[in-house]
Amino acid sequence: MAEQSAFNPPVGVAEDLGRGVRRILAPNPSPMTFRGTNTYLLGDRDVAVIDPGPLNEAHLEAILGSVGQGQRISHIFVTHAHLDHSPLAEVLGRATGAPVLAYGGPDAGRSAVMETLAQSGLAGGGEGVDAGFAPDRTLADGEVVEAAGWRLRAHWTPGHFGNHMCFEVDEMLFTGDLVMGWASSMVSPPDGDLTDFMASCRRLRSLEAKVMHSGHGAPIEDPARRVDWLIAHREGREADILRALEAGAATAQELAEAIYTETPPALIPAATRNVLAHLIDLARKNRVHSLEALSRTSRFSLGSGAV
Repeated sequence: MAEQSAFNPPVGVAEDLGRGVRRILAPNPSPMTFRGTNTYLLGDRDVAVIDPGPLNEAHLEAILGSVGQGQRISHIFVTHAHLDHSPLAEVLGRATGAPVLAYGGPDAGRSAVMETLAQSGLAGGGEGVDAGFAPDRTLADGEVVEAAGWRLRAHWTPGHFGNHMCFEVDEMLFTGDLVMGWASSMVSPPDGDLTDFMASCRRLRSLEAKVMHSGHGAPIEDPARRVDWLIAHREGREADILRALEAGAATAQELAEAIYTETPPALIPAATRNVLAHLIDLARKNRVHSLEALSRTSRFSLGSGAV
């Protein structure tokens, strides 16, 4: 984690990461975004922009100013429709004429269970959904996009968000918020789905990438180790929740406060959403059940039962 702690690049500067990739840090640091959103530029002639970032004029100018003589922005790829990743895509597209490509809008890719929960009134936890996001072209799972100097394969990787995609170029993976080096990914129902998250992590593990470039933080130089840690971390949280429920039924917030004892109070709501994601996953596996209609305040106990 030393390289993640030391990660503090200048804002708005296109830094060369090698292998035809540059990174521009957006000016939106926060407890949820670390130093800010990483926008990536791929290619030396036809330039692909991956995750343009938040709606910010200075960041737009930094992206446009990074395009040199003989270059053009030819494609705009978005990993997912959160406000720190996607809003600038439409503006950048208008400025350059480049199409915006993604899996779909903010509701695309949502699992049947999460769609049912959303329809029942379970709302997201305030992570900042870009409700108006609409790509110019949708990408199918496994679809390949090529331009001068690069070839990109899109992988649908729901979990952090239903429409989340990771982008594979050579032996690199651009992982958005699914896999990050500085923190574990937020999984907040109904936009996030822990069952899908675990499956997506295992899928990325099988791709055997040499480096991962995430939406926040430094490059991940040992991807296999990081993905293994994320899977083990989630399995450990599941065990924590099951142990805590041995004392009796509890809500997601009560469990979060009991388990996340070193977490700042301001982040307990986010931790609560993570616990809720685990509880829904455990209910789908018939290991816990909700004592009333499922909501963020439901009480859960050990034992089988339908979501």
